Amino acid sequence: MGPVRRRRIVLTAGALLVWSFAARAQQPAKAARIGYLAFRSPMSADDGFLKGMIELGWVEGKNTIIERRFAEGNAERLKESAAELVRLKVDVIVTAASAPTKVAKEATASIPIVFANAGDPVGQGFVRSLARPGGNITGIAFDASPDITAKQAQLLIELVPTISRLAVLWNPSSAFLHSYWSALRTAAPTLRVSLQSLEVQEPSELERAFGSMIRERAEGLIVLSDTFTTLYRARLAALAAKHSLPTVYGHSLYMEAGGLMSYGPNLADTYRRAATYVDKILKGARPADLPVEQPDKFELVINLKTAKALGLPVPPAFLARADRVIE
Repeated sequence: MGPVRRRRIVLTAGALLVWSFAARAQQPAKAARIGYLAFRSPMSADDGFLKGMIELGWVEGKNTIIERRFAEGNAERLKESAAELVRLKVDVIVTAASAPTKVAKEATASIPIVFANAGDPVGQGFVRSLARPGGNITGIAFDASPDITAKQAQLLIELVPTISRLAVLWNPSSAFLHSYWSALRTAAPTLRVSLQSLEVQEPSELERAFGSMIRERAEGLIVLSDTFTTLYRARLAALAAKHSLPTVYGHSLYMEAGGLMSYGPNLADTYRRAATYVDKILKGARPADLPVEQPDKFELVINLKTAKALGLPVPPAFLARADRVIE
């Protein structure tokens, strides 16, 4: 074999080797499979997570598969969905609020879990501490402190200064809400209001609760936000309107359902921030090493249409403090 031919064979083999490496480099990597678990039905804030993932280069259908499971308020379906995501061997489970976080925790101790809007994650046993979660779970807490409920009550009283009796509707099966109720009771003397506690765990109990508020002459209502009250936010807003009861809620999705006023974290932003945890975990980080974040900004949202229907004038100075106004 002549030197020229040998050179051609060597060059051809080298070219084939280079092409082989290039072809393998161009082949798409295995898509990340993410479970998305919620006790409620889908809502607009969920889009925040998808947007956050896209911002970080994770595009559904390209390098990401998202397995969405919405339990529509059915506790058994929530457990089945969590078990199904574990069987699918997803890379990460994202849980929307506390109830699905609890169920996911019971379903797996190995698959990373990222929660968005979980109330009191330390008190509920999801993590050992905010700074050092310590297990397979981390994420974004719902708020910074139960004292936010006192701020919500204060804002409602500023809008309706005649309020002297305030009803508080909350779900006692949400463990973290007990500290929220306690914070309100502590603040009540300073706010110069008496409180009426209304514990509700089933949608069938809502009418009864509002009937009790009216009999006890409540002049305003604060709804402590959790998965249950968020799920039935439209019914709560409708009942508050029916009984002409000024009400403050824990986040703006109640406003979109017709509520009067909310003060709390921006849920869409929280879900977007949850995507940063998923991104880090998919790149090799451990949930145990990722500190839990708390919201650093709270928004005041006012629904002027509802205020008008209730006959409530909203002072310009109060309106100027709103982060968002629904007209």
